Amino acid sequence: MSAESTTDRVAEFTAFRQRMNERILEQDNQVVRRFFALDTQTYKPGALDGKTKELLGLVASMVLRCDDCIAYHIAQCKDAGVNRDEFFETFSVALVVGGSIVIPHLRRAVDFLDRLEAGAAPAAGCSQTHA
Repeated sequence: MSAESTTDRVAEFTAFRQRMNERILEQDNQVVRRFFALDTQTYKPGALDGKTKELLGLVASMVLRCDDCIAYHIAQCKDAGVNRDEFFETFSVALVVGGSIVIPHLRRAVDFLDRLEAGAAPAAGCSQTHA
């Protein structure tokens, strides 16, 4: 895969997520708006730092088998300074907790991480919730 197509795929994911979140939030629905706000608040540093919370989100996303959420949390973790060894320890936790059904998502997670490391820009600055 070329560096350009790698960048394009990550950028496409990021742009779609941001565009659709904005579209959803255009609606006058307080439940949706409050949930998005709750999600945003949850990942802010508190007793746990942001990096730890993103790693927790990554494990939960892998166990729940949500590829969009996995990609989002990988990008957020990368922005937070998570290194490859930390990613693989986190993947190990997800695999042990979730079992073998997590393996296909682990493959896609490593592929997305590889693309980010190949030079594609992470999803930093995306608005609102990760979902």
